[in-house]
Amino acid sequence: MKDQADRIQALDAAHVLQTYRRQPVTFVRGEGAWLYDAHGRGYLDLLSGIGVASLGHAHPRLAAAVAEQAATLVHTSNLYHHPWQAPLAARLAELSGLARAFICNSGTEANEACLKFARRYWHAGGEPRPRLVALEHAFHGRTLGALSVTWDEHYRTPFAPLVPGVSWVSPDDPAALQTAVTRETAAIILEPIQGEGGVRPISAAFAAAVRDACERTGALLIADEVQCGLGRTGVCFHSTTLELKPDLMALGKALGGGVPVGAALVSAEVAAAIAHGDHGTTYGGNPLACRAALVFLEELVDGGLLDRVRSAGAHLEEGLNRLAARFGSILEIRGAGLMRGVALDRDAAPVVEAALERGLLVNRTAGSVIRLLPPLTIAAEEIDLGLERLAAALAAAFGKETAHGVGADAHHSH
Repeated sequence: MKDQADRIQALDAAHVLQTYRRQPVTFVRGEGAWLYDAHGRGYLDLLSGIGVASLGHAHPRLAAAVAEQAATLVHTSNLYHHPWQAPLAARLAELSGLARAFICNSGTEANEACLKFARRYWHAGGEPRPRLVALEHAFHGRTLGALSVTWDEHYRTPFAPLVPGVSWVSPDDPAALQTAVTRETAAIILEPIQGEGGVRPISAAFAAAVRDACERTGALLIADEVQCGLGRTGVCFHSTTLELKPDLMALGKALGGGVPVGAALVSAEVAAAIAHGDHGTTYGGNPLACRAALVFLEELVDGGLLDRVRSAGAHLEEGLNRLAARFGSILEIRGAGLMRGVALDRDAAPVVEAALERGLLVNRTAGSVIRLLPPLTIAAEEIDLGLERLAAALAAAFGKETAHGVGADAHHSH
């Protein structure tokens, strides 16, 4: 198998466009919260493919449904009906309170659709609104529209000029939001917990400012729940914990349990402004992806997974707080449920590398944050093992652990 891994990595170096800095490991199979490389070594996966393998790897029910569907019908196009897309849209409407869904292939596509639908809504009403308000530290995707509301200049600058008319607001400044949102604003777009930006939750005060701004100006609210939604924080949609009522919502990542699928959910009022031909997708909403998404939602809502995430999330939070009390390099534990960020006082890259050496998968985001997005099915004992390996990685990367003493109480989850 070593020869296979070497061959794959050589082919990648020669022929795959080098847009990723891959870790030097080749995974060939998975089971539950574990991945196994070409040498047979097991790794505890606290990243789940950046929140995608929501049911863990090789989930028996998902695998059986996908195999059966692949042997029956994979694709028809959206020119025709099939048995799975309409039930998926209905289930999403039931869970979200948003009347209609556009099924696509990814979270980025879902955000693109939401941006288009927001513009279309105002055009249909006879008063086009050209402007959008987005947040500092936001990440909404890599395609041109989604990139235009993604904050980090590292992502944006090489592809300028982007879609014009975007105003940026700090999520720590509710007053600035009130100034930025006007009657020219088509929509505010936000992640209830910013993922790529460092696992930064939106505060209750800022959420209140969002509600006020939308009510005052009529601006629509787009909730990007691609990473924080679909049970990741112990509720179906994290915006509900902030008492936000989005007009549009973008979903992806967890929705297919590993099968590529996304969804743009829209209110009945927004849906009424959308006409035939306004948007489309060739692959989106195919039978295979929709069936996988239905299996995931059944497991999440009917199978008791939400309760399990709440329990596992509390267990993970307790363990991370203990780590924060031990290591002086940890500034803060952020997030909710099974979406956690360990904010450090230095670059997190050495910890990610040390964790990999110890059979643990985590990643670095926003430079100094270790991001944890384990499968929603992870067991308590696997969380404990992951925390043990993370502690070892922190010690290896930064030296002997340092007790905070009196300052330990300052390290808490938000």
